[in-house]
Amino acid sequence: MSIDILQDRILEKTNPTVAGLDPRPEYVPEFIMSRHIAEWGKTLSAAAEAFLEFNRGLIDALCDIVPAVKLQSAYYELLGWEGVRTLRLTGDYAREKGMYVIGDVKRNDIGSTATAYAEAYLGDVELGGEKLCPFDFDSVTVNPYLGEDGIKPFIDICRRFDKSIFTLVKTSNPSSGQLQDLKIEGESVYVRVGRLIEALADDSLGRHGYTCTGAVVGATYPRQLTELRQKLPHTFFLVPGYGAQGGGAEDVVGAFDKGCGAVINSSRAIICAWQKTGKDGRDYAEAARAEALRMRDALRGVCGL
Repeated sequence: MSIDILQDRILEKTNPTVAGLDPRPEYVPEFIMSRHIAEWGKTLSAAAEAFLEFNRGLIDALCDIVPAVKLQSAYYELLGWEGVRTLRLTGDYAREKGMYVIGDVKRNDIGSTATAYAEAYLGDVELGGEKLCPFDFDSVTVNPYLGEDGIKPFIDICRRFDKSIFTLVKTSNPSSGQLQDLKIEGESVYVRVGRLIEALADDSLGRHGYTCTGAVVGATYPRQLTELRQKLPHTFFLVPGYGAQGGGAEDVVGAFDKGCGAVINSSRAIICAWQKTGKDGRDYAEAARAEALRMRDALRGVCGL
């Protein structure tokens, strides 16, 4: 099962982290961006090509120490179709380098539309008798607030293609509690959602004891993170909010079960580490690697790996 692949790679590298490759033009060193502007002009194509070079350099620097990358689609869609092409190519390159690829797309709908989303990001489409994979991510993030009608199509595709999903359960943003903390018969909405997603895929337990339906649970809410780990023993956690959003190693201790069961995301702290070195950005890959190693070592000290 796909979650087993992620957990295996975490154990191989003794590193429960995922690097978020979320580029913006201002995150890309000038020496990269200016070269592509010289070739393509001040266009979205120039930015998309610069993003791709930047991402590939980061992947080269991280692939032997970081087991996974997370690609937030909004940063690529920002550049239109050129950016979406870069999203696909970045995912392909990361997989070639042995990294697990999470598409942070937060999509959903019901019925055939949900199926189309799932096929696009995790499965394939048939054309003239050929099976073509539009994105071929290992996993994607899913909004569960349409209920099981919007989740089951993704689970079906996960089973067919050995993939996984991470559903939004307790997100890292400050206003998440406006809806997610509401009580239903004495139980928080986020707990209800977590129980639902675990139950929907309870027949998909892998070697490590987790289903194909993971949960997004923010590092910025350590108490809730610990609570959900206890209540959802068979759910793997994707934990955003580490680093730039304020979460630290001590905040994510509760996500783990003897070193397993969670992967911690850091985006800006890694990909923008070069902005703190006082150099011109030509050290961006080395700076990202150094930050990723600091994060790995901090997490090793608390998670039990």
